[in-house]
Amino acid sequence: MTLFGYDQGVFGGVIVTDDFLDVLGIRGNTSLVGTITAIYDIGCFFGALSAFWFGDILGRKRMILAGTTIMSIGALLQITPYSVPQMIVGRIVAGIGNGINTATAPPWQAETSKASWRGKLIVIELILNIAGFSLSNWVTFGFSYVPGGVAWRVPLALQFIFIVILYATVPWLPESPRWLVNKGRFDEAEQILADIEGTEMEDPYVQTELGEIKFAAQYEKEHMVRIRDLVRGKVNANDPCTMRRLLLGMGINVTSYYLPTVLIESVGMENRMARLLAAVNSVSYLLFALIGIPNVERWGRRKMIMYAAAGQCFCYLIITVLLRHSEKPGYPHQEEVAAASVAFFFLYYVFFGIGFQGVPWLYPTEINGLAMRNKGAALGTATNWIFNFMVVEITPIGIETLRWKFYIIWTVLNGSFVPFTYFLFPETAGRTLEDIDSYFRGQPSLVVFRDKLATESKRPMEFIEKEEQEVRRKSSVNERAMSLAQTHRRFSLMDENRVGGITEKDGVNTNEKM
Repeated sequence: MTLFGYDQGVFGGVIVTDDFLDVLGIRGNTSLVGTITAIYDIGCFFGALSAFWFGDILGRKRMILAGTTIMSIGALLQITPYSVPQMIVGRIVAGIGNGINTATAPPWQAETSKASWRGKLIVIELILNIAGFSLSNWVTFGFSYVPGGVAWRVPLALQFIFIVILYATVPWLPESPRWLVNKGRFDEAEQILADIEGTEMEDPYVQTELGEIKFAAQYEKEHMVRIRDLVRGKVNANDPCTMRRLLLGMGINVTSYYLPTVLIESVGMENRMARLLAAVNSVSYLLFALIGIPNVERWGRRKMIMYAAAGQCFCYLIITVLLRHSEKPGYPHQEEVAAASVAFFFLYYVFFGIGFQGVPWLYPTEINGLAMRNKGAALGTATNWIFNFMVVEITPIGIETLRWKFYIIWTVLNGSFVPFTYFLFPETAGRTLEDIDSYFRGQPSLVVFRDKLATESKRPMEFIEKEEQEVRRKSSVNERAMSLAQTHRRFSLMDENRVGGITEKDGVNTNEKM
């Protein structure tokens, strides 16, 4: 994800570099600049779709290695071009590799995480994305003082640092235990589940979790609906809401690419000051994104999205008003109100970093069942990239032609996320992935805001009691199993108390138990 952030952010500094524009002969050609930048998202789109088809065949580890290899080829093509066609090919190839990685990493993380840590870990994963993005802004700002091709070729080349780290570490990481179960490799999955829980394979909690994963995998195999039937609306009575879950994951980023351009074109800043502010903003973005780590479980996914969307809508509304006055003929304070809008671009990133940076990548990995998790994440990622393509393609032209009116679009879109999330999106915080499968097997109502089981930020008691009953049954097998269960229970309570604050279990506050 650090590689993703760096690769995504570095081009925002490259496209305003004089030597880059002159070498490729695109100075003043706003449409072509937009296309060269946006074509990367087309590559990401097709990369994410390839993860849809091949992710469950190759597994999470091999898909990441494949995506990284493709990114390496794309990076080389982008570092060495003297023509527009080579740069476009390099952007597409790098995008394919990044699309594969971004569609695979979140499901892999979700499937190898404890429920109490899953949200935090994926938010941290996306914060590292911001770290890469921030680093790229400072690198391109620093190299803007260097003349010639070094100013943009070296920043593009530095992504190989992260590529080498991936090659060195990914082969040693554990495969997803849920993917292993889906492939019938139960012994390997059992060992990894025990390692994740920090216990032994005989632990009743491990056996309960393994049993639930096996049941979910078997249920989905028996009742799975083919993609072509889903598209036609043909489902059976026992279908666990497959299409609905796919659409929720797909339903859930102008300034990350274009902040220097926005500051130059909309605010009227000179090139180097725009670069510096973009770099400073990336640090603010990174710091405020840290707020999401403790709160993604405490607030839940629904509240984080609604709070963030409301804040982003407010920022774009104020930006629209300020830029309107900055462009108003005869208005006496044009420069001052244009400069004031910069504060709200910064504030937008505060809200985006807290809520929207992590949750839209996390949610598709949680809401989809085992058989469709990788496919659902791939479709959610592909949706993200194709809309990014649209945004990146139209932004330079939109700013140039519509001026302040361009920001009305983003005001409305951000505001619309609040009611959509409130009425349609079930909560996934605190639940195991198998809890969510169980919820959808019950064929719940499409509108969820009145369903307590769907809106509680904490894990509902219905799921807790079911798990405790199964653990007690497996604990009765022998004394060793009972001892492991008691030890696991004690450390799990300590873990929940440490990372999630107050957690209710069996109707009692765990802080009181401790």
